[in-house]
Order: sequence, then structure tokens, then C-alpha cells
Amino acid sequence: MKFKLPCGNRESYLDRTPERLVVEGYRHWIAGYETGSIEPWELAWSYYSRELGAVEGRRAIADLSCFVRSLRVCANCPLRTFPLGAKRLCREECLAAALISACQHGDRITRGTCLTGLSGCAFNAEVEDSARRYAATLDRLGQILMPVPVHVIDDIVGRPERAQYH
Repeated sequence: MKFKLPCGNRESYLDRTPERLVVEGYRHWIAGYETGSIEPWELAWSYYSRELGAVEGRRAIADLSCFVRSLRVCANCPLRTFPLGAKRLCREECLAAALISACQHGDRITRGTCLTGLSGCAFNAEVEDSARRYAATLDRLGQILMPVPVHVIDDIVGRPERAQYH
């Protein structure tokens, strides 16, 4: 997923710290659940601590954990990921990152579209509440994600699902 940035600069979506925090955090947290190992979670903690500092990193990781846990409980599809460090995003990663962005920017339409794509309904209180808390924490830390237009999410949700990514 690539966006045109202001002033004509083009860079990967994941070259920006806020987006990388969300996507790599999500990938590590899902990997921890899938492998049954705490190692991916420890790696996520190290990354967040390095980027945000120990105290703020702990707050952000706690909110990330709640967000991913609520997604796992409520998702109507497998929560797939690309490998750690990949420069591309799979469907679920796009929807999760766009949901956090929509929460930060007060974009109800995109938020509802992301929730529908992930959980099957436009309003899922548990996922929405955890997404809002995580988005607010990142916002307070100055980690503002780029807005994602709803037409991008509509296109992602409308694509046929592919084989497992991870």
C-alpha cells in the first residue's frame, strides 16, 4: 500500500514511524499468538521501547495488546500477516492500520468500513473501543498515521481473499 505524500515525495507507507509501529506491532503480536512464544512480543516491546521510550512504549504496547486480542476474538476472517519487516501489507494489516488511522482522524466512514472488513459488522464495541484507546495513545505520543481514504479501504475489502500469507 503506497500513498503520495505532501510535496511530491514518495516513500513506502512503512517508512513512516507511526505506520511501522502499528503494522510491525500487529505482526509481532499475531506471531506471538500463532507460535505460542513470547519472543515476538519481547521483540515488539524492544522496538516500541526504542522508538517511544520505556514508559511510553509500555503504554502503547499495552494498548496494542488489547487491540490485537479484541481483533482475534471478533474477527470474521483469519488475521493474516506478511513476514516481519516486509514492505508490503496484506488485507488484514491494511484494515488494522487504517482502522487506527480512522480513529485518530475521526473518520467514521473509514472506521466502519474497516470494522466491517475485519469483524463483519460496522459497529463492534470491543474492537472499536480498543482501537480508539490504541489510536489515542499513539496520538498523545505524536505518532499520527496518515489518513487512509475510504475508497482505498473499499477496494481492499472488495478484493477476493487470497491464499494464506503467513
